[in-house]
Amino acid sequence: MALSRQSEKEGKGNMRKIVRALISVSDKTGVVEFASGLAGVGVEVLSTGGTARLLREKGLEVRDVADVTGFPEMMDGRVKTLHPRIHGGILAVRSNLEHRNQANAQGIGLIDLVVVNLYPFAETAARPDVTFDDLIENIDIGGPAMIRSAAKNFEDVTVVVDPADYGSLLDELRASEGSVSRATRSRLSRKAFATTATYDAAISATLRKWADDAAQMIPAEHAAGEESLLPENLQLHFRKLADLRYGENPHQKAALYVRPEAGGRGLAAARQLQGKELSFNNLVDLEAAWRLVTEFDGPTTAIIKHTNPCGIASGTNLAESYARALSVDPISAFGSVIAFNRPVDAATAEALGKLFVEAIVAPAYQPAALERLAGKKNLRLMDMSATAGDDYGLQFKTIGGGLLVQTPDTLGVNPEAWKCVTERHPTDGETRALTFAWLVVKHVKSNAIVYARDEMVLGVGAGQMSRVDAVKFGAAKARELGHSLAGTVVASDAFFPFPDGVEEAARAGATAIIQPGGSVRDPEVVAATNRLGLAMLFTGARHFRH
Repeated sequence: MALSRQSEKEGKGNMRKIVRALISVSDKTGVVEFASGLAGVGVEVLSTGGTARLLREKGLEVRDVADVTGFPEMMDGRVKTLHPRIHGGILAVRSNLEHRNQANAQGIGLIDLVVVNLYPFAETAARPDVTFDDLIENIDIGGPAMIRSAAKNFEDVTVVVDPADYGSLLDELRASEGSVSRATRSRLSRKAFATTATYDAAISATLRKWADDAAQMIPAEHAAGEESLLPENLQLHFRKLADLRYGENPHQKAALYVRPEAGGRGLAAARQLQGKELSFNNLVDLEAAWRLVTEFDGPTTAIIKHTNPCGIASGTNLAESYARALSVDPISAFGSVIAFNRPVDAATAEALGKLFVEAIVAPAYQPAALERLAGKKNLRLMDMSATAGDDYGLQFKTIGGGLLVQTPDTLGVNPEAWKCVTERHPTDGETRALTFAWLVVKHVKSNAIVYARDEMVLGVGAGQMSRVDAVKFGAAKARELGHSLAGTVVASDAFFPFPDGVEEAARAGATAIIQPGGSVRDPEVVAATNRLGLAMLFTGARHFRH
């Protein structure tokens, strides 16, 4: 249809009549019903490849894009819509006389509606068996070009990139005699540009991680070094998974976004089995709890309050670990978030029934455990069994006008690199306790101090402004709860700047200390430790957590 005829058929004001649509979709959800609805309001449908075949199979009349361009689809479908008779029909400005004359002279028919969704690049990249060739073949070229053309020319053209918009658009077409309002075209245009931006960001992020080496894929950081993890230009690729009731406080808005290329990894991919809607704070605490509890090999329970552990312990079985963790601070455990590193069994679930808990995260739940917990209808149960492992992506913090980015602290224990700096070496029992405490203190807000014994935390000093105060607070809280700290060990997330922290730990009953070292006063601190008869290990690594 020549442009002059098309302009006669336009609606008045900001309405635009839909006469011809181009449909080319990878995700064919709802496309047959949508195309049928378009036909019902008199819209001619152009299509390509598999979409055209599907529509014909369902009895719909479709014109092939190849009939419009005069060229067949070629090069395995790589070249089909990249043609002036397609893009000219999309990009022509209807009010521009020169555009109209050129379109008429070249026999370019106008395209009023572009319905395109893209090759599933992110889903392909998330497959564990993906090859480099798979990635390259799932980079869409013609689709983004058509989407951007239509979105640019939204004053005259409607673009749809999401099957979720089919229904509302059909409703508008039926109510407006086949026309679409400017407000709808503008909204869909913005969504289209966001879609192509997200798509390109996913490609950039994925190809930055991977480099092809012969026939196999090699993580780019192995080939190009750490700089590949923190690129010169950072493109973030997140999709909204859910709106949350509010943020940290009721007056703040919040939502949960996911990285599609993460491939179902991490807490964001967990299944909620029961309970109320998750809040912003629930998710933050669940992440802290899960990251902490998965540090340990034996059956372990972590009880978290405001991202800090108020109880963590291992045991011979999960129920025992829970009982031990709860005994550390049963007062703070009220309204907490709890993480387990083993499937929750009936005995553990029975014990949980006596405590008010906001949420639980675990690798799985035995049927008998779910039956016992079903009575706590508001209790949120998060099941990690469907996730594909943890997601150790980059970590972000915002500042005014900028973004701080870092790789996560995934450093585990490395006893071979630890150095005993005191005259007395830790006993085997102290070494086990020091290892346990070192794993825990990594997950406590700085300044952080942990007292531990027999794979159980007994005192925590978190978020204090001075390290000696963290030592004092952890001891005072433990004594208040009736715990003896005799024979405990102490872990400190950073060095002791003065001997006073060591002196307070010894006064509380600690017999061994693990810390990074590195202070200019290390000799004074070590001398005080020797004088008090304690053992001390330097790890050479710090675990600040702000």
